[in-house]
Amino acid sequence: MTTTVVIIVAVVLVGAALCFLLVRGRPGGGGNLRRRFGPEYEHTVAEHGGDTEAAERELAERVKLHGSLHERPLSPEAREGYAARWAVVRETFVDSPREAVLEADALLARLARDRGFPDGDRFEEQTAALSVHHAGEIGGYRKVHTAAHDRSDTEEMRTALTEARALFDVLLGDTPAEPARPGRHRTGKTHGTEGRTTA
Repeated sequence: MTTTVVIIVAVVLVGAALCFLLVRGRPGGGGNLRRRFGPEYEHTVAEHGGDTEAAERELAERVKLHGSLHERPLSPEAREGYAARWAVVRETFVDSPREAVLEADALLARLARDRGFPDGDRFEEQTAALSVHHAGEIGGYRKVHTAAHDRSDTEEMRTALTEARALFDVLLGDTPAEPARPGRHRTGKTHGTEGRTTA
């Protein structure tokens, strides 16, 4: 009798362990989503008030909707035009920070649309699609969008513009970004001759 009970308990434990491993390792599972989205995973969990299951459902849905999107290349002329407009944004910031972040927000929306992402008029849909392909850089775009539409002080706008540069640089190139890794993602910041971070 006791041998039968031990065997049954062992079978149940092995079955439970296998189920746990299958759920953890399934495509779109929590561990995979955390690795794929990096900082965006934590952002989404926070947006859901700490509910990881709801956040993971949302992230899995984003992958399902936008994972097969292929980014369109930019022509050399378009790339040069966008680079020139970003330079104007940086110059404008000195005298008109609000105008500069408004233009940076609009410029990123147009650039993302030209690369094949949903139109920037639907910000949430566009950022959802961008987060699937550029999770490590999407935070800067959100910050510049918030700075452009909310009351932000000059330092907040400067930080937003600097961080938004990461997504701008990735979208301006023709090579896809590396998948986001926790604690390791491109910042897109460049450094001047004196080591200062610039937008």
